[in-house]
Amino acid sequence: MTTATTTGFFTSVDDVAERLATTGYLASPAVATTVFLADRLGKPLLVEGPAGVGKTELAKAVTAVTGARLVRLQCYEGVDESRALYEWNHAKQLLRITAGRGESWDETRTDIFGEEFLLPRPLLTAIRSDEPTVLLIDETDKADVEVEGLLLEVLSDFQVTVPELGTITATRRPFTVLTSNASRELSEALRRRCLFLHIGFPEEELERRIVTLKVPGLDTALAASVVRVVGALRAMDLRKVPSVSETIDWARTLLALGADRLDERVVRETLGVLLKHQEDIVKAAAKLDLDAV
Repeated sequence: MTTATTTGFFTSVDDVAERLATTGYLASPAVATTVFLADRLGKPLLVEGPAGVGKTELAKAVTAVTGARLVRLQCYEGVDESRALYEWNHAKQLLRITAGRGESWDETRTDIFGEEFLLPRPLLTAIRSDEPTVLLIDETDKADVEVEGLLLEVLSDFQVTVPELGTITATRRPFTVLTSNASRELSEALRRRCLFLHIGFPEEELERRIVTLKVPGLDTALAASVVRVVGALRAMDLRKVPSVSETIDWARTLLALGADRLDERVVRETLGVLLKHQEDIVKAAAKLDLDAV
Protein backbone atom coordinates (compact mmCIF):
# COMPACT_ATOMS: atom_id res chain seq x y z
CA MET A 1 0.00 0.00 0.00
CA THR A 2 1.36 3.42 -0.97
CA THR A 3 1.90 5.77 1.94
CA ALA A 4 0.36 9.20 1.51
CA THR A 5 2.75 12.11 1.58
CA THR A 6 2.43 14.65 4.39
CA THR A 7 1.77 18.29 3.73
CA GLY A 8 5.15 19.80 4.58
CA PHE A 9 3.69 23.29 4.93
CA PHE A 10 6.09 24.57 7.60
CA THR A 11 9.84 24.35 8.22
CA SER A 12 9.95 25.14 11.95
CA VAL A 13 7.93 26.30 14.94
CA ASP A 14 9.11 29.86 14.34
CA ASP A 15 8.02 29.58 10.71
CA VAL A 16 4.50 28.68 11.88
CA ALA A 17 4.29 31.63 14.26
CA GLU A 18 5.72 34.14 11.78
CA ARG A 19 3.54 33.09 8.86
CA LEU A 20 0.33 32.86 10.89
CA ALA A 21 1.02 36.36 12.20
CA THR A 22 0.88 37.67 8.63
CA THR A 23 -2.81 36.73 8.57
CA GLY A 24 -3.49 38.42 11.91
CA TYR A 25 -3.41 35.15 13.88
CA LEU A 26 -1.04 35.57 16.84
CA ALA A 27 -0.13 32.05 17.87
CA SER A 28 1.19 31.24 21.32
CA PRO A 29 4.31 29.00 21.49
CA ALA A 30 2.08 26.03 22.36
CA VAL A 31 -0.16 26.62 19.34
CA ALA A 32 2.75 27.13 16.95
CA THR A 33 4.54 24.01 18.23
CA THR A 34 1.48 21.77 17.93
CA VAL A 35 0.65 23.02 14.44
CA PHE A 36 4.23 22.34 13.35
CA LEU A 37 4.13 18.81 14.78
CA ALA A 38 0.76 18.04 13.18
CA ASP A 39 2.19 19.16 9.84
CA ARG A 40 5.50 17.32 10.22
CA LEU A 41 4.01 14.07 11.55
CA GLY A 42 0.96 14.06 9.28
CA LYS A 43 -1.36 13.71 12.27
CA PRO A 44 -4.84 15.20 12.65
CA LEU A 45 -5.01 18.08 15.14
CA LEU A 46 -7.84 18.13 17.67
CA VAL A 47 -8.31 21.68 18.97
CA GLU A 48 -10.53 22.04 22.02
CA GLY A 49 -11.62 25.08 24.00
CA PRO A 50 -14.39 27.61 24.57
CA ALA A 51 -16.26 29.11 21.65
CA GLY A 52 -14.67 32.21 20.18
CA VAL A 53 -11.02 31.63 21.11
CA GLY A 54 -9.80 31.06 17.55
CA LYS A 55 -10.07 27.31 16.91
CA THR A 56 -11.75 27.61 13.51
CA GLU A 57 -9.67 30.69 12.70
CA LEU A 58 -6.53 28.62 13.20
CA ALA A 59 -7.51 26.30 10.35
CA LYS A 60 -8.41 29.28 8.18
CA ALA A 61 -5.08 30.94 8.96
CA VAL A 62 -3.15 27.80 8.00
CA THR A 63 -5.14 27.70 4.77
CA ALA A 64 -4.36 31.34 4.02
CA VAL A 65 -0.60 31.15 4.58
CA THR A 66 -0.12 27.90 2.69
CA GLY A 67 -2.33 28.62 -0.30
CA ALA A 68 -4.09 25.31 0.32
CA ARG A 69 -7.70 24.51 -0.44
CA LEU A 70 -10.04 24.59 2.55
CA VAL A 71 -12.54 21.74 2.76
CA ARG A 72 -14.95 22.15 5.67
CA LEU A 73 -17.30 19.69 7.30
CA GLN A 74 -19.59 21.62 9.65
CA CYS A 75 -20.88 19.15 12.22
CA TYR A 76 -24.34 19.31 13.75
CA GLU A 77 -26.80 16.94 15.36
CA GLY A 78 -28.04 14.60 12.65
CA VAL A 79 -25.13 14.91 10.23
CA ASP A 80 -24.65 11.49 8.67
CA GLU A 81 -22.54 9.59 6.14
CA SER A 82 -24.33 11.07 3.14
CA ARG A 83 -23.54 14.60 4.35
CA ALA A 84 -20.02 13.88 5.57
CA LEU A 85 -18.63 11.30 3.18
CA TYR A 86 -20.51 10.72 -0.07
CA GLU A 87 -23.84 9.85 -1.60
CA TRP A 88 -25.08 8.65 -4.95
CA ASN A 89 -26.91 10.92 -7.37
CA HIS A 90 -30.16 8.99 -7.28
CA ALA A 91 -31.99 11.21 -9.77
CA LYS A 92 -29.23 10.77 -12.33
CA GLN A 93 -29.08 7.03 -11.65
CA LEU A 94 -32.83 6.76 -12.26
CA LEU A 95 -32.50 8.57 -15.57
CA ARG A 96 -29.71 6.21 -16.60
CA ILE A 97 -31.79 3.16 -15.68
CA THR A 98 -34.74 4.53 -17.64
CA ALA A 99 -32.58 5.24 -20.68
CA GLY A 100 -31.11 1.74 -20.66
CA ARG A 101 -34.27 -0.34 -20.40
CA GLY A 102 -32.99 -2.84 -22.94
CA GLU A 103 -29.88 -3.63 -20.91
CA SER A 104 -29.44 -6.36 -18.35
CA TRP A 105 -29.33 -5.40 -14.67
CA ASP A 106 -25.65 -6.35 -14.42
CA GLU A 107 -24.78 -3.95 -17.24
CA THR A 108 -26.83 -1.16 -15.72
CA ARG A 109 -25.53 -1.71 -12.19
CA THR A 110 -21.90 -1.50 -13.30
CA ASP A 111 -22.62 1.82 -14.96
CA ILE A 112 -24.76 3.60 -12.37
CA PHE A 113 -22.28 2.95 -9.57
CA GLY A 114 -19.46 4.66 -11.42
CA GLU A 115 -17.69 7.95 -10.85
CA GLU A 116 -20.20 9.89 -12.93
CA PHE A 117 -22.92 9.24 -10.36
CA LEU A 118 -20.86 9.77 -7.18
CA LEU A 119 -21.39 12.95 -5.15
CA PRO A 120 -18.34 13.39 -2.88
CA ARG A 121 -18.92 15.25 0.38
CA PRO A 122 -16.19 16.97 2.47
CA LEU A 123 -14.38 13.90 3.83
CA LEU A 124 -14.14 12.13 0.49
CA THR A 125 -13.33 15.38 -1.30
CA ALA A 126 -10.35 15.97 0.99
CA ILE A 127 -9.14 12.36 0.70
CA ARG A 128 -9.20 12.44 -3.10
CA SER A 129 -7.59 15.84 -3.49
CA ASP A 130 -4.21 15.92 -5.22
CA GLU A 131 -3.61 19.56 -4.27
CA PRO A 132 -2.58 20.85 -0.81
CA THR A 133 -5.70 20.72 1.34
CA VAL A 134 -6.77 21.74 4.82
CA LEU A 135 -9.63 19.58 6.08
CA LEU A 136 -11.61 21.35 8.81
CA ILE A 137 -14.02 19.16 10.80
CA ASP A 138 -15.70 21.92 12.74
CA GLU A 139 -17.53 21.48 16.07
CA THR A 140 -16.98 17.73 16.10
CA ASP A 141 -18.65 17.48 19.51
CA LYS A 142 -22.00 18.50 17.98
CA ALA A 143 -22.13 15.43 15.74
CA ASP A 144 -23.73 12.20 16.91
CA VAL A 145 -21.47 9.54 18.43
CA GLU A 146 -22.04 7.33 15.36
CA VAL A 147 -20.21 9.86 13.17
CA GLU A 148 -17.04 9.28 15.19
CA GLY A 149 -16.96 5.71 13.87
CA LEU A 150 -16.96 7.11 10.37
CA LEU A 151 -14.08 9.42 11.24
CA LEU A 152 -11.91 6.64 12.66
CA GLU A 153 -11.14 5.08 9.27
CA VAL A 154 -10.57 8.46 7.69
CA LEU A 155 -8.23 9.71 10.41
CA SER A 156 -6.36 6.41 10.91
CA ASP A 157 -5.26 5.73 7.35
CA PHE A 158 -6.69 8.68 5.42
CA GLN A 159 -8.77 6.34 3.36
CA VAL A 160 -12.43 5.81 2.61
CA THR A 161 -14.18 2.60 1.57
CA VAL A 162 -16.94 2.92 -1.01
CA PRO A 163 -18.41 -0.59 -1.33
CA GLU A 164 -19.21 -0.21 -5.03
CA LEU A 165 -15.79 1.27 -5.91
CA GLY A 166 -13.42 -0.14 -3.30
CA THR A 167 -11.03 1.65 -0.96
CA ILE A 168 -9.91 5.15 -1.90
CA THR A 169 -6.63 6.14 -0.24
CA ALA A 170 -5.18 9.63 -0.09
CA THR A 171 -2.03 10.20 -2.13
CA ARG A 172 -1.52 13.50 -0.30
CA ARG A 173 -2.70 13.77 3.27
CA PRO A 174 -4.76 16.83 4.07
CA PHE A 175 -3.72 18.97 7.02
CA THR A 176 -6.64 18.02 9.26
CA VAL A 177 -8.08 20.13 12.07
CA LEU A 178 -10.94 18.97 14.28
CA THR A 179 -12.48 21.54 16.61
CA SER A 180 -14.53 20.92 19.72
CA ASN A 181 -16.21 23.15 22.29
CA ALA A 182 -16.26 20.15 24.66
CA SER A 183 -20.05 20.11 24.85
CA ARG A 184 -19.72 16.32 25.03
CA GLU A 185 -16.79 14.00 25.58
CA LEU A 186 -15.19 12.68 22.41
CA SER A 187 -14.21 9.02 22.32
CA GLU A 188 -10.75 7.88 23.37
CA ALA A 189 -10.39 6.12 20.00
CA LEU A 190 -10.83 9.43 18.19
CA ARG A 191 -8.50 11.28 20.57
CA ARG A 192 -5.74 8.67 20.10
CA ARG A 193 -5.62 9.41 16.40
CA CYS A 194 -4.98 13.10 16.93
CA LEU A 195 -2.51 15.50 18.43
CA PHE A 196 -4.32 17.52 21.09
CA LEU A 197 -4.29 21.28 21.56
CA HIS A 198 -6.32 23.23 24.09
CA ILE A 199 -6.85 26.89 23.32
CA GLY A 200 -8.16 28.83 26.27
CA PHE A 201 -8.47 32.53 26.91
CA PRO A 202 -5.14 34.23 26.16
CA GLU A 203 -2.91 35.92 28.69
CA GLU A 204 -3.61 39.63 29.11
CA GLU A 205 -0.58 40.77 27.10
CA LEU A 206 -1.36 38.46 24.17
CA GLU A 207 -5.00 39.50 24.13
CA ARG A 208 -3.98 43.15 24.14
CA ARG A 209 -1.75 42.49 21.11
CA ILE A 210 -4.62 40.70 19.37
CA VAL A 211 -6.99 43.61 19.98
CA THR A 212 -4.43 46.15 18.80
CA LEU A 213 -3.82 44.12 15.64
CA LYS A 214 -7.48 43.45 14.86
CA VAL A 215 -8.73 46.96 15.68
CA PRO A 216 -6.25 49.41 14.21
CA GLY A 217 -6.90 52.96 15.32
CA LEU A 218 -7.88 52.00 18.85
CA ASP A 219 -5.92 53.92 21.47
CA THR A 220 -3.32 51.73 23.19
CA ALA A 221 -4.48 52.69 26.67
CA LEU A 222 -8.10 51.98 25.76
CA ALA A 223 -7.13 48.59 24.34
CA ALA A 224 -5.44 47.74 27.62
CA SER A 225 -8.55 48.86 29.56
CA VAL A 226 -10.78 46.73 27.34
CA VAL A 227 -8.72 43.62 28.01
CA ARG A 228 -8.67 44.25 31.77
CA VAL A 229 -12.44 44.69 31.95
CA VAL A 230 -13.02 41.53 29.90
CA GLY A 231 -10.68 39.69 32.26
CA ALA A 232 -12.75 40.91 35.23
CA LEU A 233 -15.94 39.67 33.56
CA ARG A 234 -14.39 36.26 32.97
CA ALA A 235 -13.67 36.01 36.69
CA MET A 236 -17.40 36.34 37.44
CA ASP A 237 -19.79 33.43 37.68
CA LEU A 238 -21.58 34.12 34.40
CA ARG A 239 -23.64 31.85 32.20
CA LYS A 240 -21.39 32.68 29.21
CA VAL A 241 -18.20 34.66 29.75
CA PRO A 242 -16.94 36.81 26.87
CA SER A 243 -14.45 35.20 24.51
CA VAL A 244 -11.75 36.75 22.35
CA SER A 245 -14.19 37.36 19.52
CA GLU A 246 -16.39 39.40 21.88
CA THR A 247 -13.36 41.34 23.09
CA ILE A 248 -12.59 42.32 19.51
CA ASP A 249 -16.23 43.20 18.82
CA TRP A 250 -16.31 45.40 21.92
CA ALA A 251 -13.13 47.19 20.89
CA ARG A 252 -14.62 47.85 17.46
CA THR A 253 -17.80 49.10 19.13
CA LEU A 254 -15.90 51.58 21.27
CA LEU A 255 -13.97 52.80 18.24
CA ALA A 256 -17.21 53.26 16.28
CA LEU A 257 -18.72 55.24 19.17
CA GLY A 258 -15.66 57.45 19.38
CA ALA A 259 -15.04 56.52 23.01
CA ASP A 260 -11.60 57.52 24.28
CA ARG A 261 -11.93 55.91 27.70
CA LEU A 262 -14.10 53.49 29.63
CA ASP A 263 -16.61 55.01 31.99
CA GLU A 264 -19.65 53.55 33.69
CA ARG A 265 -22.11 54.88 31.10
CA VAL A 266 -20.22 53.53 28.08
CA VAL A 267 -19.72 50.14 29.70
CA ARG A 268 -23.35 49.75 30.74
CA GLU A 269 -24.63 50.79 27.29
CA THR A 270 -22.39 48.34 25.45
CA LEU A 271 -22.44 45.27 27.72
CA GLY A 272 -24.70 43.54 25.21
CA VAL A 273 -21.74 43.30 22.85
CA LEU A 274 -19.80 41.27 25.41
CA LEU A 275 -22.54 39.33 27.18
CA LYS A 276 -25.36 37.41 25.49
CA HIS A 277 -27.71 36.68 28.39
CA GLN A 278 -29.75 39.23 30.32
CA GLU A 279 -28.96 37.68 33.71
CA ASP A 280 -25.24 38.04 32.91
CA ILE A 281 -25.68 41.69 31.95
CA VAL A 282 -27.55 42.42 35.18
CA LYS A 283 -24.94 40.62 37.29
CA ALA A 284 -22.04 42.33 35.53
CA ALA A 285 -23.62 45.79 35.82
CA ALA A 286 -24.02 45.27 39.57
CA LYS A 287 -20.61 43.77 40.31
CA LEU A 288 -18.21 45.36 37.84
CA ASP A 289 -15.99 47.96 39.52
CA LEU A 290 -14.14 49.99 36.89
CA ASP A 291 -11.92 51.61 39.51
CA ALA A 292 -10.64 48.18 40.53
CA VAL A 293 -9.60 47.25 37.00
